Amino acid sequence: MAVNDSVDILNSAYLAVEYIDSFLPDNPLQQPFKNAWNYMLDNYTKFQIATWGSLIVHEVSYFLLCLPGFVFQFIPYMQKYKIQQDKPETWEKQWKCFKTLLFNHFFIQLPLICGTYYFTEYFNIPYEWEEMPRWYVVVAQCFGCAVIEDAWHYFLHRLLHHKRIYKYIHKVHHEFASPFGMQAEYAHPLETLILGTGFFIGIVVFCNHMILLWAWVICRLLETIDVH
Repeated sequence: MAVNDSVDILNSAYLAVEYIDSFLPDNPLQQPFKNAWNYMLDNYTKFQIATWGSLIVHEVSYFLLCLPGFVFQFIPYMQKYKIQQDKPETWEKQWKCFKTLLFNHFFIQLPLICGTYYFTEYFNIPYEWEEMPRWYVVVAQCFGCAVIEDAWHYFLHRLLHHKRIYKYIHKVHHEFASPFGMQAEYAHPLETLILGTGFFIGIVVFCNHMILLWAWVICRLLETIDVH
C-alpha cells in the first residue's frame, strides 16, 4: 500500500509540473540547442561524444566557472568581499594549481571519462534528441545525484581527515593557505578517485539519457567551485 501511495504521489507531482510547464513561454534556446545536438549526433560517433565531448564539457565548464573568481581578484572594488583578507592569492600558487589540475584532468579523470561510452552502451543509455527527458526531469535527477554525492562526500571527507591518513592524501588539498575556486579539483590522485566515486553513484542510479551526465557535471562543478 505504501508503495502504491508513493507512486500516486510521484504521478501527481509529475502531472502538476507538466501543467505548470504548459503555461511557461517557449524556450528561445531550445531550437538552436536541438539543431546543435542533432548536428553532433550526425557528425560524431557515440564514442567521440561520450569521451571527447565529455572532456570538452568538463574543461570548458570548469575554467569558465573559475573565471569570475579569478577576474575579481584584480578588481579593487571586489576585494572587500574576500573572506580571508590576510591571505591574498599569488600568481605562483595559481600557476602551481593550474599545472596540477591539468595533470589530474588528463591523467586521472580522462581515463575515467573513457569509460563513459562503455557505460552508456552496457546500460543502453540513449543519445537521441527524441528520447531526451524534459527539463524538469533532468533537474530532479541532478537533485537526486546531488543528495547521493553529498552524503558520500560528507562521510568520505571526514574519513580523509582522520589523523592517521590525513597527511598522506587530503593534506594536498589544503596546501594553499588561501583557497580559490580553481583549487576545487586540486587534490591527490587517490582523493580524486575516492571522493569522485560519489559523483558516479547518482549517474548509475538515475541516468536515462546522455544529457544527464553533462548536466550533472556542470551542476557539480558549479557547486564545488562556489564552495572553494
